[in-house]
Amino acid sequence: MGNPEIQVIQALKSAARNEQFKHQIQQSNELYPLLLKAAKRYIAGEERQEAIKSAKQLISKGYHISLEFIGENTKDAEECQKAKNEFLYLIEEMGSLAMEQTVSFDLSHIGLSVNPELAYKHLLELAHKAHQYGITLMVSMEESAKTNDIIDIYKKVSTQYPNVGITVQAHLYRTDFDIKELMQCPGKIRLVKGAFQESRDIALKRSKELDERYLNFVEQLIEVNHPVSIATHDELLIQEMEKRQYFEHPSVEIEMLYGIRPDLLSSLKNKGYNCKVYLLYGKEWHLYLCHRLAEYPENLYLAVTDIINPSLSDNRGLY
Repeated sequence: MGNPEIQVIQALKSAARNEQFKHQIQQSNELYPLLLKAAKRYIAGEERQEAIKSAKQLISKGYHISLEFIGENTKDAEECQKAKNEFLYLIEEMGSLAMEQTVSFDLSHIGLSVNPELAYKHLLELAHKAHQYGITLMVSMEESAKTNDIIDIYKKVSTQYPNVGITVQAHLYRTDFDIKELMQCPGKIRLVKGAFQESRDIALKRSKELDERYLNFVEQLIEVNHPVSIATHDELLIQEMEKRQYFEHPSVEIEMLYGIRPDLLSSLKNKGYNCKVYLLYGKEWHLYLCHRLAEYPENLYLAVTDIINPSLSDNRGLY
């Protein structure tokens, strides 16, 4: 018998990538609404208006926000077009509300899984629209097999639109080189540890060495005054960065996912630091929910509680 916790984590990660399982959930009149109750702890809702409402509430409390329409690995060009159009609608609605915040997305949601040229074309269109409204775009990072294409597309667009930023994963060995190149681009860099399962020959596992590497990257960015979003929920790492006074730099912000450690982010905001909440919406929440449960299996207890008593999954009062 193996470790039950590891088995649960592996099962959840497998379920997240299982298209048949996702289809079964979406088609089930019984299972879909039950799991949606659990998902609402981590998403702003299924519709754009729900996300905008939550964003406005958080902004009124002094947070910055990043909004994303959930989706990735879209392999149909027509579906990529629909996703790109949804992001355009989101940008236009934010613009009409003078909401000069951030919109985030995976390039594989808007064309990369079809071909890189389609992703580039769609990103250019989004960047142009966002630039008109003073909105920042943040390109997410995906599996290492896509890294070259993502960085190449980003570099081409960022020379024309400085309002576009990019995410880098500290656990990849190649990031030592990538971050030095990306610092030559004007866009903000979002730094994450890296959530994807990668082989040991290309990435570090979670460790003290990875924490030190993360801190080193933040320091490099601060030294050249490059805009950086510190995207982590690691409280020990956050305490160390606070001790080093990283958060006092005007080019630095702390970013956390909606529903994950709102207490911690609230306490940091109350100290006067720039704090951002990453809000997601849409109907492709199945993968996202599985990842939130897999990264911290005790969240399964919360999921059961939310299914029985959905009112407890409303996080807005915790910020």
